[in-house]
Amino acid sequence: MSERPIQILMIDDDEDDFFLVTELLRDISPGQYQLEWAPTFQKGVEAIERRIHDIFLVDYRLGPNTGIDILHHVQATQYEMPVIMLTGKGDYAIDREAMQAGAYDYLVKGEITADLLERSIRYALDEYKHLRTIEESEKKYYGIFEKAHDLILLTDSSKNIIDGNPAALRIMQYSKEELLQMHLRDLFVSQEQGDTFSNHMETGDPQQEHEFKTKDGKKMVVLINAILLDESAQIYLCVIQDITDKKREEQEKQYQEKFVITGRIARVIAHEVRNPLTNILLAVSQFKDQDEIVADEETTVYTDIIERNCTRINQLITELLDSTRMIELHTAEHDINDLVKSALLLASDRIRLDEISLQEQLSAEEIFVNADDEKVIIAFLNIIINAIEAMTPGKGILTIRTIRIQDKAQLQITDNGSGIPEDRLSRLFDPFYTSKTKGTGLGLTSTQNILLNHKGTIHVDSKQGKGTTFTITLPAVR
Repeated sequence: MSERPIQILMIDDDEDDFFLVTELLRDISPGQYQLEWAPTFQKGVEAIERRIHDIFLVDYRLGPNTGIDILHHVQATQYEMPVIMLTGKGDYAIDREAMQAGAYDYLVKGEITADLLERSIRYALDEYKHLRTIEESEKKYYGIFEKAHDLILLTDSSKNIIDGNPAALRIMQYSKEELLQMHLRDLFVSQEQGDTFSNHMETGDPQQEHEFKTKDGKKMVVLINAILLDESAQIYLCVIQDITDKKREEQEKQYQEKFVITGRIARVIAHEVRNPLTNILLAVSQFKDQDEIVADEETTVYTDIIERNCTRINQLITELLDSTRMIELHTAEHDINDLVKSALLLASDRIRLDEISLQEQLSAEEIFVNADDEKVIIAFLNIIINAIEAMTPGKGILTIRTIRIQDKAQLQITDNGSGIPEDRLSRLFDPFYTSKTKGTGLGLTSTQNILLNHKGTIHVDSKQGKGTTFTITLPAVR
């Protein structure tokens, strides 16, 4: 028995029927049901408005109105409690009309027994409870689907995308119509990787990283967890976590740690190598000053080689120390666009001689950064010169873009050059690592040092045959 009586509203213009139902309910279980009678359509509507009942028993005939009107009113007020329709005689058309209008059951008055009435009420209440549970679950999961920050996709058995949440549309930059025309593999950078994942997605490792591409070609690093959501319909749920920023932060942290270690190694090398170099130079000098040694041409050649290379080693050690030590900054507030324009001015001759097409997409708003302008301009110039040298003269397109992202000023320097092989990207900022025949390999190391000293970061995206983008981020002045 319930803790409180089940509240029943009976809307019926026949008082005899009301007394009959009252007796039947009393026979079922005294005290379990509490019945209220509304003899007219209007009184029934007024009783419904009080919203205190658990179930309605409604006669089909209500003067100028019908029980169908009651059903429509219940739906209009969004107080969709279970309704059992009553009628004086069995009529399939009325039965069908009532069910289509939302009635839970249909009873013929002359055939109602206590058991039949009890079962109809119990089933209607159970069905109502079941439907409300489903509705609440749908609302909850729909809310998760709509408001989740992660990308959520639904696919059919063939792995065609059949739905995507707002986060997926926003991050991937596709419209809903475009996304629904795509196969899951189309989102992967590598079609082979996409096919492999699609064919084994239900058994795939959710911790394995994959690369997605947005509509505009931007790469994303993601983790995908795929499950079979509906076995009968063969619908798959894919929850996709975008870890691009996390991976970038990890990479930047690795850069900083590597930079600190490189600086320590450089100081050790400077100490351990310079001492013997000094001794070598002193010994050569004393050797040349000895009167008893005849300075023939061959001896002079060898001593000059020794001195020249010792001096070169000393210079390299000095450059290495300068490119890896914490530098003294003289900072002031500068608009990042002004710093970029200054670097471009210094590179203007190279841009003109190589017939490079320059596309400036500078922020319309001023974005100020605390910077040592001379050093930051050198850092920008190093990247710009590298971009120019990577492009074919007469065919190069250099794109410079500045934007504000929250509390950061960001500069993107993009070329359409030959690109950088994947195996070289991780070593790009290592001292003495270079692909140039006459380079020292310290330019990017020095650039990274300048940016790290400004609490900034530098990140590289490149694709062979397509070009390279250097992304520089500096703290913006609030």
